[in-house]
Amino acid sequence: MTEFSVLDDKTDWQQDLERRLLASYRAAGLGLPAAEGMLDGVRGSIGDWTVARITDGGAEVGHVAVSVGDDNGLLAGRIGDLHIDAPQADAGYGRAAREWAEQWCARRGAARIGVRLTEPGGELFDAYAVRGQVRARLLGSPPEPAGEVTARPMTHDEFPGWLTSEKTSYAGDIIRAGALSEEEAVRKSDRDFAQLLPEGLDTPDNTLLVLEAAGGPIGTGWLKHRHLPGATYGYGLHIQERYRGKGYGRAAMSAGEAVTLAAGDSTLMFTVWGGNEVAMNLYTSAGYRVVEEVRYRDLPRPTA
Repeated sequence: MTEFSVLDDKTDWQQDLERRLLASYRAAGLGLPAAEGMLDGVRGSIGDWTVARITDGGAEVGHVAVSVGDDNGLLAGRIGDLHIDAPQADAGYGRAAREWAEQWCARRGAARIGVRLTEPGGELFDAYAVRGQVRARLLGSPPEPAGEVTARPMTHDEFPGWLTSEKTSYAGDIIRAGALSEEEAVRKSDRDFAQLLPEGLDTPDNTLLVLEAAGGPIGTGWLKHRHLPGATYGYGLHIQERYRGKGYGRAAMSAGEAVTLAAGDSTLMFTVWGGNEVAMNLYTSAGYRVVEEVRYRDLPRPTA
């Protein structure tokens, strides 16, 4: 019989989790400093997690970690870890642990539950919708210019129009992924841009680009350098809709990679929202691997 017992001492479990996460981040293409930076972010939240040992007949078969907290105004649960020891992986323990985690969160009032996977997909969470993925690629030498696309710094006159467009696009991505309502997404967009670009175009360690081809602008780019040690985060590399399907998307990524290397970073990272299959396919074809994938589902109200 599968049983769950909450741990008083999480030390051994945490050491094992950190080992597994670090190996996963490195395998996804992050350099060691960036991988350790990602791990530091996880460490900051572990103290709030409830961790349960999974046993069968007294024998330990794995662990599951859960928490409940605010997610943009919604009380939501989170599965921080669900690990079944390899010899037991196909014995149904994963499904039992997922169901236990869902019930634990629902009893505490969570209306939604999410899970952060370090590998995409997996049958255990097929019923969970993809909210987004973090993709990364460790860069080598500067890429060859792709086609006739060039990149130049954005001007102060161009910035206000870009900001309005980006905030609208960002809110739309959130809505399409099913993460928030329209009103909530707009508020989050306003809040996030105010935090990320407090000095507008002059915010340090940010590069804002205008991408051009055939003598005119075709898109924009926004890159945050040293987001993690040695890693630039691409908040956006967008091609205007009328220019899509012409190979400019890959050219924009090459421009972003060149700017990343010029800034002294060696890894470029992006987030792609659930529902944007075109972007996911582009990142896959360009060699960007999944670092983390966030999935979620709504929870029914507990019956008792």
